Formats: sequence, C-alpha cells, structure tokens
Amino acid sequence: MDLYLASPVPPFPSSVGASFGTFTTRQDVSPQPLPVVQPNQIHLGTKIMIEAVGEWATTATPTLILGFAIGTNASPSVITTVIAESGVSPAATAVAWPWKMNWCGVCTATGVSGSVVGQGELLLGSSLTAWATIPIPITAALRTFTWNTTIERAVGVCATYSASNAANTVKVNNLSVLLLN
Repeated sequence: MDLYLASPVPPFPSSVGASFGTFTTRQDVSPQPLPVVQPNQIHLGTKIMIEAVGEWATTATPTLILGFAIGTNASPSVITTVIAESGVSPAATAVAWPWKMNWCGVCTATGVSGSVVGQGELLLGSSLTAWATIPIPITAALRTFTWNTTIERAVGVCATYSASNAANTVKVNNLSVLLLN
C-alpha cells in the first residue's frame, strides 16, 4: 500500500506582512517568519505548491514585478534564486488593489544541482474589483530552475518597482507553501 502526504511548510506567519515601499531592486517582501523547506525534504517527484495574496499601490504608472523566490533563512531573507516572476505597468494610479499569485512545480532532479519545473499565474488587480491574469514565469525557458535540495531553503515573495516613491507599495497578506510527496 502506498502512502501519499500533503505537508504544509512551517513556520507560519502570525500576522499580515509589512508594507514595503521606496525601492527599485528586487527584494523579499514576505510576512515573517518565512516557510522553510528542510534539507532533503524535497524528493524526486515532489510537487511544490506556493500561493500568496496581498495588495499594491502606486503613484502614476511604474512597473511592478512580483514573484516567488528561494534563499537563505534570514530576516529579511537573502534571495538566491527566483522561482518565477512577472509584472505589469498599471494604466492608472493603484490604491490598495489586490493581487494573488500561485505557482506549482515538480522536482525532476535532487542534490546540489536539483531541478524543478513549474509555472503559475499572477492575478494583478487592475482596480479594486477586476484582475489582469499574467503567466509566471513569462517564458518557457524560465520554467526550469536549480534548487539545491541538500540545504535549507526559505521560500518567499519578491517584488521590484521600476520607480522609487513612498506611494509605490506592496504588501503580502498571506503566504503558504505545500509539499505533496
């Protein structure tokens, strides 16, 4: 008899993440503490499912890029590998517009040069009540990335704005990671 498990990845943030603004380089914007995948927890064929929801705001029309990344387990985490990301330039000033992102991948090789293949979607609010759907990642070549399965990896949400302004903010309300073995 086979046994199949679904395992949520702890720790679990106990509150909504901070609002991040005034930045133009990729950074971790996740609520703390980050979910941490332990060494050798991912096996050949393990499915990895990540979901996050939040809100964003802008002045004028800068580009916002949102994505998932893995890195070191620090606060804030040091992003070492982007899992998938994509973005859009809004047509109007955004004020607390919602976003939702999900991604699903499968481990196709383990070890120091482990490999994961996956894809997902970014639902980016184009107003308070409408979504624009954007695939993540944005090319077929970016669907495969290297994941060192022999070391601890923190999973988080990364963001980049094309222009720095205190009103260009992003907040993550919830982040969850699920492993299916």
